[in-house]
Amino acid sequence: MRKPYVVFSTDFGLKDGAVCSMYGVVKSIDPEIEMYNLTHEVTKFCTWTASYRLWQSMAFWPKGTIFVSVVDPGVGTPRKACVAKTSNGYYVVTPDNGSLTLVKEKFGIDEVREIDETRNRLVGAGTEDVAIFHGRDLFAYCGGKLAAGLIDYEGVGPAYSVDEIICNPLPEAKITEGRADGCVAMICPNFGCVDTNINYQQFVAAGFRHGDMVNTLVKHGEEVKFEGKVLFHRSFGYVAKGEPIIYNNELNNLDLSLNEVSMGETYGISYGPDWTISIWK
Repeated sequence: MRKPYVVFSTDFGLKDGAVCSMYGVVKSIDPEIEMYNLTHEVTKFCTWTASYRLWQSMAFWPKGTIFVSVVDPGVGTPRKACVAKTSNGYYVVTPDNGSLTLVKEKFGIDEVREIDETRNRLVGAGTEDVAIFHGRDLFAYCGGKLAAGLIDYEGVGPAYSVDEIICNPLPEAKITEGRADGCVAMICPNFGCVDTNINYQQFVAAGFRHGDMVNTLVKHGEEVKFEGKVLFHRSFGYVAKGEPIIYNNELNNLDLSLNEVSMGETYGISYGPDWTISIWK
């Protein structure tokens, strides 16, 4: 049988040898394991972004894929290191620090186990006294052993309650006839698209149709960052370059963007529970 793929996501970047070291640990366990990158440009220390990138990508991989997600501002402290077994058939090796938020919300988690460091931590490489690189010494190593079949899921360590998983605040959008209120969930790092938590299908069910010009308001707390009428349509090309557009993104949530111009940079928009967006007829 084919061994599971291992997919890495971190905030390490690719300017030094950190990611390469993680690859080396896995290949030293089993050179047949295939490894891929989700991203190594997660916003530094941001466990919300880590969870968002997992949600964005996970369901498009074969069942059984092992995701090693390491955004770990508490590395070396007593925070839990874990492997979560998702309800849709994947494993996530990660610090339990909020990185599982959207995995739990969107896909569900059937079981979570704390990594037993006495059995599933790298030894013999002179790193026993290193406390600041669990991405290499714990998460990559445990994920590699799991992918190689050297341990089964029960061999990760003791189970604990799924209810104990640490999650970031998760605001819910409110959608009523002719109106939607939500938050800015993410800013696309390359194009500056403003991703929201407003579900497209629910938005359409609330009476909005392609071609509508809708009132749109983006605020950071009480500060207005963008206000105006915006076309709701299928994609960017229905407006001129630099004009705003609202459309369904790849996750079936609404995006607010400027055609070929960064909405985030132009209007100084960021993301999080205190960044709100309202759309109404």
